[in-house]
Amino acid sequence: MNNLTDDKRMLVYGPKSSHTDIFCFSTTRHGGCSEGNYASFNCNHYCGDVPDKVERNRELLCSLLPVRPRMLVVPHQTHDTVVKVVDEAFLRLSSEEQLKQLEGVDAMVSDMKQVCLCISTADCIPVLCYDTRQKVIAAIHAGWRGTVKRIVEKTLDKMAELYGTKGEDVQAYIGPGISLDAFEVGDEVYEAFEAAGFDMPCIARRDEKWHLDLWEANRMQLLSKGVKKENVEVAGICTYQNYTDFFSARRLGIRSGRILSGIMRM
Repeated sequence: MNNLTDDKRMLVYGPKSSHTDIFCFSTTRHGGCSEGNYASFNCNHYCGDVPDKVERNRELLCSLLPVRPRMLVVPHQTHDTVVKVVDEAFLRLSSEEQLKQLEGVDAMVSDMKQVCLCISTADCIPVLCYDTRQKVIAAIHAGWRGTVKRIVEKTLDKMAELYGTKGEDVQAYIGPGISLDAFEVGDEVYEAFEAAGFDMPCIARRDEKWHLDLWEANRMQLLSKGVKKENVEVAGICTYQNYTDFFSARRLGIRSGRILSGIMRM
């Protein structure tokens, strides 16, 4: 189950009791130092916030985690399907080279301990995965463009290729994002999903315009790779409807804060 911490700064996802060696979370808007549409716990450098305040929020986040991470890995996402491997060689790079390698990355995988893979969202869907057998983690940014390009499936394929991951060993967490009720799209978006082979009756509804269920579209990708349905936890929190607690670009505009969803082996 997902639980809001007492200070309301984080939503924490609950791994099965036998797998307490990971920590999964999504930040809220509460308890940081940013202002305006970034108020207040924005940890993202790519959305126009004051850099010093972002750094202070990141330092606060690190202090709140059960184990202090060696690094928060936060890519510059571009709604594509590039999957970055975060390994010891990456950690040894200069900070400048690390930033270059994180440009245009929308998913990451790693088997490193105390490395927190983080995805930034504000209506898009964060998906966090843990291979309980091979001890591999993944963080995935699935907006509608990434979802229609099947970024979740591609990330699990990368985990299988590099680490031998099997879907049956994966626990997955789908964090706060825009809901079916709130995600109104044009015909061209509906047609893109239809052309990509999605089960449209399961993920789409027609009112005056089409509505799409990105939670379900990504859950279906997990199941298609063998993840057991009982091992997929969906937060069920709509960012558009709960924008006072979670950042929503559709509510606040693009120049606003971002939710940071992270996963770390401890």
